[in-house]
Amino acid sequence: MNRLSPMRGYGFAILGLTATHPASAQEGPPSAIEARNTQVPATPVAAPYPDAAAGDGNTQQGYNPLRWAEDWRRMRDPAKRDGLLDRLKYIPIGSDDVYLTLSGELRARVNYFSNPQGRKAEHQRQDSYRIFLGADLHVGEHFRAYGELARGPMDGKNIGSPSGTLSNGLLLQQAFVDGTAQVGQVDVGARVGRQVFIDGSNLLLANRDNNTVQTSLTGVRAWARGSRLRADAFDLYYTTYGNGGIGDDPVDWGRRFSGITTGIVLPKQLFGGSKLYFDPFVWRLRNRTVAWGTETAREERVYVGAHLWGEAGPVTIDWTANHQGGRYGDRELDAWQVLLAGTYRLGKANNAPRLGLHFDYATGGGAYDRGKLRNAFAPYGNNIYYSYQGFLTPTNLIAIAPSLTILPTKALRVTGEYQFTWRETTDDAVYRANGTPFTGTAGTGGRRTVDVARLQAIWTVSPRLSLTGRLEHGFARNGLKTAGYRDSSYAALWASFRF
Repeated sequence: MNRLSPMRGYGFAILGLTATHPASAQEGPPSAIEARNTQVPATPVAAPYPDAAAGDGNTQQGYNPLRWAEDWRRMRDPAKRDGLLDRLKYIPIGSDDVYLTLSGELRARVNYFSNPQGRKAEHQRQDSYRIFLGADLHVGEHFRAYGELARGPMDGKNIGSPSGTLSNGLLLQQAFVDGTAQVGQVDVGARVGRQVFIDGSNLLLANRDNNTVQTSLTGVRAWARGSRLRADAFDLYYTTYGNGGIGDDPVDWGRRFSGITTGIVLPKQLFGGSKLYFDPFVWRLRNRTVAWGTETAREERVYVGAHLWGEAGPVTIDWTANHQGGRYGDRELDAWQVLLAGTYRLGKANNAPRLGLHFDYATGGGAYDRGKLRNAFAPYGNNIYYSYQGFLTPTNLIAIAPSLTILPTKALRVTGEYQFTWRETTDDAVYRANGTPFTGTAGTGGRRTVDVARLQAIWTVSPRLSLTGRLEHGFARNGLKTAGYRDSSYAALWASFRF
C-alpha cells in the first residue's frame, strides 16, 4: 500500500503525483478499497483475495503507482482504444496471449526552501524532472517480464550535492520476471529481480514517490493468496543510488530486508458493514554499518507487528503497531512504534469533507549513552508524512495532527493540517527524515521540536494529467531552537503526465 493530508491509508492519503490510490499516492472520491487491478488467472479462484489489499498498490481509473500492477487487457478490444496512447497499452506479439504494455510518466517540478535544513541561509530552489519508461511483457497468463528506466535531472539554486534519489542521470529502476499458478483455490507466485516493494504500512514501506526516482530493492518475493487469507515472503537487498548513468546504482549487499507479511480479510458484517484488513508481519532488517550517536556498528533489527486498515461506513482507519528487537553491535535493541490515523466523512457522499487525525509514537534513547538502544526505525517509510522539508522521521517522535480535506469540485482536492511534534526523550537527538540527527540536539533543549502547518491542492485534470501545489511552514520549538535551528518555509508546484 503506499500525501497532503499526510494522512495515510485508504480514504485520506495524498502524495501529490496523480489521483491514484490514497495509500500510495492520492485519493479520488471513490472508495480506494473497491478498485481491482491485478491479473486474473486463466481459471480464477471463486473469490480471489482483494487486489487492493494484496500489497501491490491500488488501481484507480486504470492507473497504479506500481505500473506493472495495472491490467490493460481490455485494450485488446479495438473499440475501447481512444488514440495512440491506448494502443500502447496492449501490443500483441504473435497472439493475443503474448502482448506488451508500455507505460511512462513525465513530471516537471519546482521546490522552494527558506532556511534549508532549518539553518539561517539563502533560499534553495530545486528544478527537477522525472522521466519513467516501463515495458511489461506478458507471455500467456502465468509469466511476465517487466523493465523500467528512470531519469531525473535536477537544476536550480543552492542545490548543493543532491542524492541519487533526487538527481539521477539514468537508472534501471525495476527489472524482474515473475510467474504465477493456481493450486486448488489458491493463487501462488514468485517475483525475482529489482522491484518496488510496498507490502506494508506506508509509514514503514513506501515507494517514496516524492523523490525523483523511487525506492527499489533486489531479490525474491513469493506469495500465496486465497479468498480471505494471504501470505507473502520476501528476501531483498537495498539499492545504492548514484547520480550518473545506468551503471552507478548497484545492489547494496550490506543492507538486507526479509520477512513474512500475512493478510486477513475481516468479515464485512463488522460495524454494520465494513471493508477491513488485518496484516500481521515479522520482518528482519540487517545493516552492516549503522551510525547511532558516535558509534557505528552492525545492526540486526527484528520487527513484530500488525497493520489494521480499511473503512467502515464514514470512518477510515490506518493503524500500525510494532516492536523492534535485536542487536546493535554488542547492545540490545528494544524499540516501539504506534502509528494511528483515521478520518471521518462529514456526509453520505464520497466527496463530502473529511475530518482527520493522526497520532504517532516512536521510542527514542540509547544512541549517546551506550545503554539499551531504544531508537525506533522505519525500513524506508514515507517521511514526508511528517514534513515535506525532511525534518522528521518516526524515531524519538510523538506527533499529533488534526486535518480537514474538502473537494470543492470532483477534480479538485484540498487538504490542510497542523501537526504538533515532540521527542519522546531529550536525552536523544531530533532525527531528520534520512535518519541522521540534528547536530547539537541530543541532551539539550526541550521536548517540543517543530510544529508543522501544511496545505496541499491537487487538480486532477484527467486520469493522465494532474497539477499539484504544496505549502508548508515549520515553526522551530525549543528542542531545535536551543541548538540554533530556525523556522523554515517550503513551497512546491508540479505537473505530472502519465500514460
